[in-house]
Amino acid sequence: MSESTTPAATPTTASVNKPWHGVLVATTLPFTADLEVDYDAYAEHVAWLAANGCHGVSPNGSLGEYQTLGDEERARVVTTAVAAAPAGFTVMPGIAAYGALQARRWAEEAAEAGAQAVMLLPPNTYRGGRDSILDHYRTVAQVGLPIVAYNNPIDTRIDLTPDILAELHAEGLIVGVKEFTGDVRRFYEIKELAPDLDVLVGSDDVVLELGIAGAVGWIAGYPNAIPQVTVELYNAAVNRDLDKALPLYRELHKLLRWDSKTEFVHAIKLSMDLAGRRGGACRPPRVPLAPELVAKITADTREVLARGYH
Repeated sequence: MSESTTPAATPTTASVNKPWHGVLVATTLPFTADLEVDYDAYAEHVAWLAANGCHGVSPNGSLGEYQTLGDEERARVVTTAVAAAPAGFTVMPGIAAYGALQARRWAEEAAEAGAQAVMLLPPNTYRGGRDSILDHYRTVAQVGLPIVAYNNPIDTRIDLTPDILAELHAEGLIVGVKEFTGDVRRFYEIKELAPDLDVLVGSDDVVLELGIAGAVGWIAGYPNAIPQVTVELYNAAVNRDLDKALPLYRELHKLLRWDSKTEFVHAIKLSMDLAGRRGGACRPPRVPLAPELVAKITADTREVLARGYH
């Protein structure tokens, strides 16, 4: 990859009308030495991602350590992202909560802040059935912002199966889904049952497979550290340019797969530090990684950076 700077993305008509399309970075959150949120550093990071070709950000997701934030912190992260975002750059906050009433409140605050869409997990502690899932999305949909469902059964123990997603979409409750199961076969069943439901790549290490299948967006982790090459990879994948996408993917995959491991927050923040960005420490319950993990992530990151990717 050349050292030339990738220009900021110019929004297409589709991305303006459907702001959840494109590469939306699930942003990490910088903390001060005493683990307070550094809002100025976060604003700079949002602006930097926009300048390096990304299409938007998704704050307050798992990568943003939302579970460790107080209500005021969580709300201010969203307003900070919106204020830092240039025209045409999407802010799609995660609004995960224990129940529908809390999630609806986060959706209302996102709307007031100027966010264009929201991303919503099913109830993330109560292992409810179909009726509970439907009620959850119906309640939040009352706010009126487009909702991208987030299917992460690894964490929530609730699987938004293709038939449930089709029902949610048929009722007009969701516009898309961030698919994080890692099962690339899911894409085809989802599109068979809900052809007009947008599928977004949910894990960095399946971006090629879902991109060539027809995904229209990527809620991405590693652009936090290397935005230009990851946007280049996404564009090549969705354009089915395998001559370009496949070699890039092979070179990046060792690093991208950290996004789907337990240590994904640590890993991406460490990669950011190594790339000259502000990654830094995580809040508890995350504690510093074991030395052997630090060494492995460091080696994988340096291998990518040595190729000139950024």
